[in-house]
Amino acid sequence: MKSMEHVDAVVVGSGFGGAVAAYRLAEAGLATVVLERGRPYAPGDFPRSPAEMGKAFWDPSERLYGMFDVWRFQGCDAVVSSGLGGGSLIYANVLLRKDEKWFVHEQALPGGGYEHWPVTRADLEPHYDAVEKMIGVQRYPVEHAPYSETGKTQAMQDAAAQLGLEWFRPPLAISFAEHPEAVPRPRVPLAEQPYPNLHGALRTTCRLCGECDIGCNDGSKNSLDHTYLSAAAHLGADLRTLTEVKGIRLREGGGYLVDYVRHDPETGGRAAGTLGCARLVLAAGTYGTTRLLLGSRLPGMSRALGTRFSGNGDLLTFLFNATGRDRKPLDPGGAPVITSAIRLPDELDGGQGRGAYIEDGGYPAFVDWVRQGLDVPGQITRAAEFLWERFLQFLSGEPDTNLSAELAELAGGTRTVGTLPMLGMGRDVPDGVLSLDRAGRLTADWSVKTSREYFDRLRTTMQRIGDVLGADYEDNPLWLRKRVISVHPLGGAPLGRHPGEGVCDRFGEVFGLPGLYVADGAALPGPVGANPALTIAALSERMCRQMIHGDLGPGAGAAKGSAPPGGEVDGGGRAEGRTSLSFTEEMKGRYVAGAAEPCTGERGERLAFRLTITLDDVERFLTDPQRQARAEGWIDWPGGGGRRRVERGRFHLFVPDDGGGGHKEMRYRLHFTDVRGEPRTLAGWKNLCDGPPTRVWPDTTTLYYRVHAGHTGEGEPEGRALGAGTLHIRLADFLEQLTTFRTEGPDGASALHRFGRFFLGELWDVYGPDDCRAAP
Repeated sequence: MKSMEHVDAVVVGSGFGGAVAAYRLAEAGLATVVLERGRPYAPGDFPRSPAEMGKAFWDPSERLYGMFDVWRFQGCDAVVSSGLGGGSLIYANVLLRKDEKWFVHEQALPGGGYEHWPVTRADLEPHYDAVEKMIGVQRYPVEHAPYSETGKTQAMQDAAAQLGLEWFRPPLAISFAEHPEAVPRPRVPLAEQPYPNLHGALRTTCRLCGECDIGCNDGSKNSLDHTYLSAAAHLGADLRTLTEVKGIRLREGGGYLVDYVRHDPETGGRAAGTLGCARLVLAAGTYGTTRLLLGSRLPGMSRALGTRFSGNGDLLTFLFNATGRDRKPLDPGGAPVITSAIRLPDELDGGQGRGAYIEDGGYPAFVDWVRQGLDVPGQITRAAEFLWERFLQFLSGEPDTNLSAELAELAGGTRTVGTLPMLGMGRDVPDGVLSLDRAGRLTADWSVKTSREYFDRLRTTMQRIGDVLGADYEDNPLWLRKRVISVHPLGGAPLGRHPGEGVCDRFGEVFGLPGLYVADGAALPGPVGANPALTIAALSERMCRQMIHGDLGPGAGAAKGSAPPGGEVDGGGRAEGRTSLSFTEEMKGRYVAGAAEPCTGERGERLAFRLTITLDDVERFLTDPQRQARAEGWIDWPGGGGRRRVERGRFHLFVPDDGGGGHKEMRYRLHFTDVRGEPRTLAGWKNLCDGPPTRVWPDTTTLYYRVHAGHTGEGEPEGRALGAGTLHIRLADFLEQLTTFRTEGPDGASALHRFGRFFLGELWDVYGPDDCRAAP
């Protein structure tokens, strides 16, 4: 019988949340597997002919394994992606940050309830920076030709000026120049990255073809396969494509089992498999992740599962017969799909109603599909048949929520000069609910009713833009039935402060299920308002930082009012009016399995930790005989599965040695879980013994420790000793540690000074000359 495969971490999906997680977990040294249902697409692989586009949809039951996955629900339709790189393959490259004041807190919803974001713009700011740096963003370079003559960009700028609205060029994940300092030029080979591209194909700068939404065949688009996923693969992440996850289960002893099928497009066959892991990151998209959680029926799942669904206010409309500055028909091609945006302010920042963005759309530049043998009358016939079937479905209520196979019959279309698509998105009302019907199919209960005021404002503004451009405004045909089509479905497993409010905590870890994370649009508790890709990626960066380092503060995995895994000493972190102090310590050494006592030899395997020690109240710490602080971070132990998050940690400074004799100790007690889900405790101590001052360095930088089975607290009987070892602080790490001291509160400088005097005084008490220590 074949043994089941077990790894440190499994990431389901490779979109903006999953790609980030794959890279950061691999970077931390964890054995990481990414399971992506779609196939990889190198530059040149994306479909272009009518025959190819007819197969570019995802519906394995019809032997379709393409990248467009189209869904139909009550009140809305949606287009999402299937392929290595997820939504980055077909999105329009915009990487906007969520507006600071749009991170609402307990904002009442029209239909009842409230919207609450347990994170802030300040929480995400450094992670926004990290994503932009990793992906590489450039704004549409209107300062240079040929970009300066783009008609639709000029038209949007002119309309915004006449209407008194803010116009800007958003950051785009497109390479217009071979490197950021170079002059933008089309079709120039890109500079090499620090890591090899996983496709091994030549990439060139943007040639202004407008094909962003159907896959960039030039590699100009900095999609996730060219950035995060290539970096992850370089660090050893195992990227498995055409592997669709069907279910998740609890693993005996801890961790998770992931059931999947491997698709074979050649035969249409499927091979089943199961993968075990200690950490499981769900990033299969709003629909995929929510469906997996709903179908898994994992114990203790929050009742908030399926809630807070919305379409991020997406609305597609058209301006016909639009003219540019030269009064000629506006050509929406010859540029990326989106080049500029108009911002509608929110009532939270000076506007009227819920805020929104309006962005210029475009069409692909190729117009020769008809010349490639496309039977236009036949295409019209197929369109009529499709619409008739949809009409009958509408009347009968037939529950066919996946339209990919049908739309595959309608692939095709031409670009129309003078037609400008308008892409709207914003803060609609997140009051939809996702659920499974009796057949196990995903359903969505959402309508435009509670968001009608928002959509009316958006449509009115688009009509005004059309008036400025001398254009005829048209809603998309779906609006006639009060339906919208979204490319940004969000919610279903929202972040919250406690299980009554959300499925995940503010770091994306599912309440009550340690090691299970949600890292995609499903975790968002409401609309981003702007294009959500950057916010999803930033939340994933923040999730990984906490998962691996544990230094962003308490709260991971904890319900409101409960003790978090980081181990708050005062029951609530730094209290009002008090001053906290923290510093980071890194130690490295050896672990000897089976040893009962620490030894200083070089035998054994590697073990290290990096901890952030936090004194929540400096004054209380200095007067408490136990001098106890929180310890958060990770333990890196290959025998236990690589880097393991410290789930609960305690640090005691200068406490008396239990054996008497006037000696003192620095004590560490760290709870973690190994790769098989087994609870473990690292119990360590530094001996500060009476001796000459030359002993200060070795004594304060040497930690003796044992690893015990189970999670045991101070003064409790220790579990079975699994092994022991010794760790040390290297001089370089010590010098870095000195730069990590931070304070927070009203008395920071004084608190740091008092702590420093206390620390040096305690060392003097142990290592100073006897006559001086005995002096009154």
